[in-house]
Amino acid sequence: MKYNSMKRIMLILCGLSFASTQGMAQQKINQDSIRQKMQWFADAKLGIFIHWGIYSVNGVDESWSFHNKKISYADYMNQMKGFTAKNYNPQQWADLIKESGARYSVITTKHHDGVALWPTKENHFSVVKNTPAQRDLLKPFYEALDKNGIKRGAYFSLIDWSHPDYPGFLKDSSRYKVADNPQKWQRFQRFFQNQINEINKAYKPDLWWFDGDWEHSADEWQSKTVRANILNLKPGAIINGRLQGYGDYETPEQNFPVTKPKFNWWELCMTTNNNWGYHPDDTNYKTPFEVITIFADAISNGGNLLLDIGPKEDGTIPAEQVHILKELGKWNKKHEEAIFGTLAGLPQGHFYGPSTISKDSTTIYLFLPGQTVGNIMLKGLDNTIKDIQVVGTNEHLQHKIVGKVSWSPIPGLVFINVPEKAKDPYMTVVKLKLDKPVKLYRGRGGLS
Repeated sequence: MKYNSMKRIMLILCGLSFASTQGMAQQKINQDSIRQKMQWFADAKLGIFIHWGIYSVNGVDESWSFHNKKISYADYMNQMKGFTAKNYNPQQWADLIKESGARYSVITTKHHDGVALWPTKENHFSVVKNTPAQRDLLKPFYEALDKNGIKRGAYFSLIDWSHPDYPGFLKDSSRYKVADNPQKWQRFQRFFQNQINEINKAYKPDLWWFDGDWEHSADEWQSKTVRANILNLKPGAIINGRLQGYGDYETPEQNFPVTKPKFNWWELCMTTNNNWGYHPDDTNYKTPFEVITIFADAISNGGNLLLDIGPKEDGTIPAEQVHILKELGKWNKKHEEAIFGTLAGLPQGHFYGPSTISKDSTTIYLFLPGQTVGNIMLKGLDNTIKDIQVVGTNEHLQHKIVGKVSWSPIPGLVFINVPEKAKDPYMTVVKLKLDKPVKLYRGRGGLS
C-alpha cells in the first residue's frame, strides 16, 4: 500500500481514491451489467486485508522502505533469508477472520518488492525459491477460506520495483523511459500478464485488488486485457478500482470520505494501527470502539470496510490485532441483522448518527454514536412505527411524536428514550419496524 505522494495526492484528495478516474470507469463499464455479480460484495460489508511478506522480518515499510531510501535495496531484500512462515496456520487465520464477521479476505500475493507468495513460473523472486518458507502460502489459505465460506481476495501489485524490465526503482530515479525502450516495457507487460494469469488459473480469486496503477496509463497496463482475461476464466470475479478505470468499485484508503462516493460500490481500506504490514514499533492501535464506529459509518454510507492485519514473518498475528478482530466479531454477531445484507441508511439530517435500512425498506436501524442513552431524535419520518427494539436484546422501547400539527401533512419529530440498561459496550443499535417501506419528508418545513 501507501502512495507515491507526488503522483497520488490528487487521486486521494478528500479521501476519494481514483475520483479522477470515475468518469472513465463509468464510460468503459456498464454498471448495470455488473450489478448482479456485485451483490455478494454489497451484502458482505466487511473484509479482512492481510499484508504479509518479507518486510515483516525487520518490521519495515512494505516495499516503500527501500523505494524511499529508508533502507538500502540490498538490506531490504536480505530479509528473504529470515522469512520462515514456521508458525503459519492458515486455518487459524481463516477461523479468526470468520470470527470477526468478515465475508471476504484479501491477501498480498505480491507487493511492489516483487516477492511472490506463490510458486510463480516466471524467473523472479518468490517465497518458494528464495526464502526458508519454501512453499506456496496462498493455496492453504484460500482452501481454509473456502472451508469457512469466506470469499477469496487477491492483492496484486502491477508495479514491480525488483524486476529489471520495470522503469521505476527509487523515488528519485528511473532505469529508462517507456517511450525510449518499448521492447523492454513489452517484456515487462508479458511478465505481469503471465503472473496474473498464474494466480487466476491456480486460485480463481473472487475479488482482485490491484495496486500501483498510478505510474502508467490504462494502455500501458493493458488494463482492458487484464480485465478480459480475468473475466474470461471467472465471469463473476470482482475487480477493484485501481486498474485505470477498468475496475468495479472505488477504494478510498485510510482517509474516510466525508460524503458518500459517487460510484455504486465502494470500500474503505484501513489499517488496525498506522501501518499495513507488521511494524513492532507501531503501537498506535485503533481501539475496538474506534474500528466499530468507522465500520458503522462505512455501511451507513453504502460501503464496505476492508480492515488490515500484518502477521509476523513466522505467520503469527499480533495479539493486538487478534483482540480487535475478536471484539469486532462479538459486536457483529450481536447486531448481524443491522449490518450484513442491508442498504445504505438515511440521508444526512434525518438522524445524527449512522443508520442502515433493510432490503425491503420496512426496517430502519439506528446506530447510536458513542454509548448514547437517553433521548434520540429522528426527523422527517413519514411512517407509522409499529415497534422499536434494541438489537441483540429483548428490550422494546416507546416513542413520542413532537411537533406534529393536525392540519399539516408534515411529520413530527420522533423521540425515543434509550435506557441505560440497554446500552451496548461499544455501540447500541435500535431497530424501528415500520408500517410500510420508509417514506421521508425532505421539505423545508412550514407549509412546504
